[in-house]
Amino acid sequence: MSEEDRRNDEIRKDVRDYYGRELQGSRDLKTNACCCSGRAEGEVAEALALIDGEILDRFYGCGSPIPPLLKGMTVLDLGCGTGRDVYVASRLVGESGRVIGVDMTPEQLEVAERHLDSQMKRFGYGKPNVEFLRGYIEDLGSLGIGDGSVDVVISNCVINLSPDKEKVFSEIFRVLKKGGELYFSDVFADRRVPDSVYRDPVLHGECLGGAMYVEDFRRLMNRVGFADFRYTSSSPVTISNDAVRVLVGDARFTSMTVRAFKVDGLEDICEDYGQAAAYLGTIPGHPDYFDLDDHHRFRRGEWKKVCGNTAAMISGSRYASAFAVSGDRSVHRGKFDGCGEREPDSCGSGCCCR
Repeated sequence: MSEEDRRNDEIRKDVRDYYGRELQGSRDLKTNACCCSGRAEGEVAEALALIDGEILDRFYGCGSPIPPLLKGMTVLDLGCGTGRDVYVASRLVGESGRVIGVDMTPEQLEVAERHLDSQMKRFGYGKPNVEFLRGYIEDLGSLGIGDGSVDVVISNCVINLSPDKEKVFSEIFRVLKKGGELYFSDVFADRRVPDSVYRDPVLHGECLGGAMYVEDFRRLMNRVGFADFRYTSSSPVTISNDAVRVLVGDARFTSMTVRAFKVDGLEDICEDYGQAAAYLGTIPGHPDYFDLDDHHRFRRGEWKKVCGNTAAMISGSRYASAFAVSGDRSVHRGKFDGCGEREPDSCGSGCCCR
């Protein structure tokens, strides 16, 4: 075994022990970087009201990465823990859809599986549409998850815990269908965290040690095939615990939700092809407007100039039926300069590490 493999195994063991043995609920966390959840609204909030209490008590996410239009979809939750987001997605995909939860911690999966029958009864399903698999999110192939078999991949403050993030995102790109969506929440850093922070088992388990430097994340996404991706919301992680603040130094952390699509035609910058898009108002829970990301709010019936990447994301994904898109790529007009303005109300609820 190489030194890198040995180190990665140690990190996985530390994380597995932390979430499987040391933590018995969110109250046991020493910070709240991995328990500050974004606002749940509409059908997600309605589904949460049907989730068993023990599942909610042992939830350690940092957002609400559940996108709309999931009816009949196959959804994969990476690092599902006790299954909160799996069961929310189960409700939203309906009995004809399917949800797969993957986690490496047996104690967490035991809780998730123990509540399977009661959750299906609450949803009124005649048979389960949920499957839990024990394994590593870096190796989905060993779990039988095939190429192009998943419509939507979600994850809630887990990818930061992985010692090999490039493998995680490569696997995500592999299993997504053409037109599929990655929608996940996680903690990011404004710089590469010191090795002492990365190797600290508590800081790693609490989602700070493995936080991705935003520019390294951008480069990684490009390498695995996601030439463009979008942030949909962000909240600063403030640290009031003196000991934690000393350990992390000047590093600043942010909880962000990211959206990326496996669609053709994406370029590494926004290019202008004279295209425009209008929202039709048909996405459930979004009658007046739909936020594609933190700088694209589409109001119903209003045409908005868009870059080629935005047009491709809309027209090449399951959102196509909710939009009208004009123009094509027959004429290139240079770099698109209209993708920089942040939309209002795009921030989450905020995070504060005690």
